Amino acid sequence: QVQLAESGGGLVQPGGSLRLSCAASGSIFSVNAMGWYRQAPGKQRELVARISSGGSTNYADSVKGRFTISRDNGKNTVYLQMNSLKPEDTAVYYCNADVQTSPRGLYNYWGQGTQVTVSS
Repeated sequence: QVQLAESGGGLVQPGGSLRLSCAASGSIFSVNAMGWYRQAPGKQRELVARISSGGSTNYADSVKGRFTISRDNGKNTVYLQMNSLKPEDTAVYYCNADVQTSPRGLYNYWGQGTQVTVSS
């Protein structure tokens, strides 16, 4: 079994910054792509940013230039640095990862989510 443990959410004023972390642990052979999604009340879950095992990234248009995704492969951890936060960034942020638990076993996992609230 694989667990994704998120941390770093909270309440921040508009224009502020937060850094989210997500560490994968358990029966891991290797971790492929990792990413962050978010879901605001009454809305569908959406991609925020994703990073491949080689470091290639893609971002939602709404966060380009403000958010940066990175990873530490040695720690099986992905980060999301969020700057210039806006009230519309308020959502539950979920970590996601494609994990190989064996040479032939590739599965997708979700974290439990962490709340980010941007408000004055």
